[in-house]
Amino acid sequence: MVEEATLGGKIVVGVDGSEQSRKALRWAVRQAELTDSVVEAVMAWEPPFSGWGSAVPVGEEADLAKRARTILAETVEKAAGSQPPVHIRLRVGEGTPAWVLLAAAGEQASLLVVGHRGIGGFEGALLGSVGQYCVQHSPCPVVVVRGAADHTRP
Repeated sequence: MVEEATLGGKIVVGVDGSEQSRKALRWAVRQAELTDSVVEAVMAWEPPFSGWGSAVPVGEEADLAKRARTILAETVEKAAGSQPPVHIRLRVGEGTPAWVLLAAAGEQASLLVVGHRGIGGFEGALLGSVGQYCVQHSPCPVVVVRGAADHTRP
């Protein structure tokens, strides 16, 4: 196990369970190998909107956070394998995806990596809202990982 103090930096990558986020994670892992960095895989969760003035019942936040952590761990294993070549930390945060990613990046990240659109993205969108916000407000450089080009479109 490599001591984190000897690592070249921290690469934060947004993970939402989508194929685009798995591509971003695989890219981040390859970059971390090249730069002796640690990868911090970040997933955001928000309580579901339950109406005006009502709150999520006590205890449900913990259940949502636990589910998000389980989904994050499964996604990381699916994308990077059970024995990834670099250290990958899992981080689950409550809030909008862009805010959670920017908070993680603000903690001395050398790079923020996102997919070009996530699970809520429109099929033809060049860049999703989370990626757009991160590109505009990140405290560190941002890499937007795109999928294979679709050459059938004009």
